[in-house]
Amino acid sequence: MSNDTCLKMSPAAPAAGHAATTFQIVSTVFFTFLCYLTIGLPLAVLPSFVHVDLAYSSVIAGLAISVQYLATLLSRPYAGRTADAWGPKRTVLCGLVSCGASGLLVAAAGTAASLPWLSLTLLVGSRFALGFGESWVSTGAIMWGIGQVGPSHTARVISWNGIATYGALALGAPLGVALNSGFGLEALGAAIAAAGVAGLLLARTKRPTPVVHGERLAFSAVLGRVMPFGLGLALGSIGFGSISTFITLYYASHQWQNAALALTAFGLCFMGVRLAFGSSIGRFGGYRVAVVSFAVEALGLTLLWLAPSALSALLAAALAGAGFSLVFPSLGVAAVNLVPAQNRGAALGAYSVFLDVALGVTGPVAGLIVSHFGYAEVYLCAAGAALAAVVLTLWMARRA
Repeated sequence: MSNDTCLKMSPAAPAAGHAATTFQIVSTVFFTFLCYLTIGLPLAVLPSFVHVDLAYSSVIAGLAISVQYLATLLSRPYAGRTADAWGPKRTVLCGLVSCGASGLLVAAAGTAASLPWLSLTLLVGSRFALGFGESWVSTGAIMWGIGQVGPSHTARVISWNGIATYGALALGAPLGVALNSGFGLEALGAAIAAAGVAGLLLARTKRPTPVVHGERLAFSAVLGRVMPFGLGLALGSIGFGSISTFITLYYASHQWQNAALALTAFGLCFMGVRLAFGSSIGRFGGYRVAVVSFAVEALGLTLLWLAPSALSALLAAALAGAGFSLVFPSLGVAAVNLVPAQNRGAALGAYSVFLDVALGVTGPVAGLIVSHFGYAEVYLCAAGAALAAVVLTLWMARRA
């Protein structure tokens, strides 16, 4: 037997192939990391800035933050179509430009703080730009990764993309608070713009993937196919929307410190579960993993509702992050595989629309709940939504 043959049969060869595939995936979803860093940096700062510094109500604060999710919702279908028709690389480049522009608007809002109406207008504009950038970068990066390593690795690409997403949020939230405390909102906006520019320069150097040609399904047809999975995703996403939008004000209402650490704990547990249990979807099936994930998330949100201290709230947020971790990939792989290859970008966009709707609605609705009942009850309602997702997933599993 030749040495070449021995090398081919060695177990090191599959390991090397696995490592190379992982590197390709990570180097692509790094653009998602930079995109969500631009989202995480202002995440724990802007609600308090609107509510305290600009003296607007909690409802207005929720609406101002949720504008980003509305923009993501409106642009998501076009992001999927663009990724299918233009290629993922161009989609990512356009999104990174928009992320950088949002930082400039945040800096301008800080400069105009003495005119609350102007500052709020600039912030709303920054949230629109950031929402557009989010949809195009996240959709494009996933499709770019799948194009690099092949559709058989779709679950791995989606999982690593989520790790990049919530890793960036976990890092960005406390970093944004530190920048704002030390240097002001103008410096925070400059950091957001710098992250967008860095991503743009790096993305230009990476090779594109070929566009898959073929008949394009109407977006409405794609949306109909993925709707049951998307509804489950939406119900599970309400908890994340509630934590990301109101956790700082929830802490402030109890006079607790370090609210940004709750976002960090959420993100770290999200990443840890993705890394440790990401393969469980292939072993146990997406439905079982989704049911367990929703149940754990509901428990975390319930404990957050009942939290008597900042530490217990942090641990509850961490548990909610662990539960939410595998929701997107456990239902998303099946959703994307419902359509031909040339429509996968549209399917991913349609599936993600339900996440955007949930996050967009959560802000203002939670603001109304706060105005009538209080901050804690927001998390009780979110826990109820996660339990409803358990029921829906069990129904889908029975149908399947």
